Amino acid sequence: MASNAIEDVLFAGIDVRVERVSGSWDALVAEAASTGGPGRCPDCRIRTGRVHSSYRRTLDERPLGSRRVIVRLRVRRYFCDRRSCSRRTFVEQVGGLTERHRRSSVGLTDWLRSIAVKLGGRPAARLCRRLRLTAGRTRLLRLLEAPAVPDHAPRVLGVDEFAFRKGCTYGTVLVDIEAGRVVDVLPDCTSQTFATWLKDHPGAQIICRDRASAYTKAVKEAAPDALEVADRWHLLQNLSAAVEKTCHQHRDCLRKNAEQETEPAVSEPGLPELPVPELPRTQMIERTRHRYEDIHRLLEKGWTISAIARRMNLDRKTVRRFRDTALDQLLVSARDRRPGGVLEPFKTYLNTRFTETQGQVSGTRLFLEIRERGYQGSCQVVRKHLAALRAGTAEPVRADIPSPRKITSWIMRPRETLTESQDQRLLEVRLVCPDITRACDLARTFADLVRHRRGYLLLEWIRQAEQDAPKPMQSFAGSLRQDLDAVTAGLTLPWSSGVVEGHVNRVKTFKRAMYGRACFELLRTRILTQP
Repeated sequence: MASNAIEDVLFAGIDVRVERVSGSWDALVAEAASTGGPGRCPDCRIRTGRVHSSYRRTLDERPLGSRRVIVRLRVRRYFCDRRSCSRRTFVEQVGGLTERHRRSSVGLTDWLRSIAVKLGGRPAARLCRRLRLTAGRTRLLRLLEAPAVPDHAPRVLGVDEFAFRKGCTYGTVLVDIEAGRVVDVLPDCTSQTFATWLKDHPGAQIICRDRASAYTKAVKEAAPDALEVADRWHLLQNLSAAVEKTCHQHRDCLRKNAEQETEPAVSEPGLPELPVPELPRTQMIERTRHRYEDIHRLLEKGWTISAIARRMNLDRKTVRRFRDTALDQLLVSARDRRPGGVLEPFKTYLNTRFTETQGQVSGTRLFLEIRERGYQGSCQVVRKHLAALRAGTAEPVRADIPSPRKITSWIMRPRETLTESQDQRLLEVRLVCPDITRACDLARTFADLVRHRRGYLLLEWIRQAEQDAPKPMQSFAGSLRQDLDAVTAGLTLPWSSGVVEGHVNRVKTFKRAMYGRACFELLRTRILTQP
């Protein structure tokens, strides 16, 4: 290949003269020399033309077709004539081709950096092998450099936490809401770290955040003039949690009403009653009983909640629930968590047939009868249930009660999105329990304030909720009053943390690509580098 053609392809606009080209079936070697002007000292920045010596350095260049390109470049070493400079000699750098301490050209380095930004370590290394680029995962990761953080914070700043390891360690991501890009990433979510960042980067006028108190404390300390805006999605999430807790507290109302409605149909005159059911000795119930005994034994010895959680490898919320809840209620909850199975829809029919025949019926006969009614299970399951009826250990047929989460979803969704059956079920729940009815009315009113940004009505809603609402709704209203200015701004201004939540999801994607396992600096570089 002609040397001038090589210059036009590889060294266009670069002060280099190609002296010789040689190649093989998989590599192309270009010997070249620098033709630039006098060099500039990297320390004192003074130009000098006095040459000390010259030598050849080997550079990897971008591949040409299917062949690797190697450049053997002859460069000059200059004297630095400035006596006050500590450097006596230096090597010239060819603009657009070489960099200090690099054995690859500027163009190839840019390629590798772009691949590392998109893919990371091992995936990028695998792609480089396919592209005939010599680069390992360690070298690729070293090319990632986090861009400089601006001295001033953006006018509208969004802040939210993300998990390095869920439930253990968390960091903070800061986002320019108007530009939609990440500004910086902090190694933790404490108020001290965020306050220090705000002091070092002044200029934020509006700060969008969730309901975390740590960020509120930092803003009041480091940026007291900034307007805090509570995120609307987090407000609805907190409202949903209060509604679900209310439904949990009044689940007994729904169960008693369902049992009263089904009681006349089950018990008929002249028929013997089923044996009084006992709690089945299942693995979940036995585990609940033993855990309750272990936790209360440690509590009697003076152990703290955190110490018990570490000893039994449990969450502190679980330990606290076992401490504050009666054993009977925990056992009933454990029983209700058992999956119903394929036999559950047919238990009412089986219990009725068992009562009618005074227990003198075979499991095979009952199996054939319910199979005609759509049963898809085995005969052995029917026989086990029949044996439990005779022994008095069978669970009572559960009433068809919607779960608290399902009721909450019906309440929180816009009314026009509910089907006719869902609307009817919700109406039945409202007729049974006045507290759930009140929580439903308050929740729908607050959701209307959020969706239409009617912040001027917030204080009146808080007053109504504090007067006659269930306790979870009163607690939610009290939290709104404590953060009244930020919540009012969130229900009035168009700003929210939606952009921040999107970047938090990006962080999760980067963690799945193994960046989270390396170190914080690598994860931060990846987040700030990726547009």
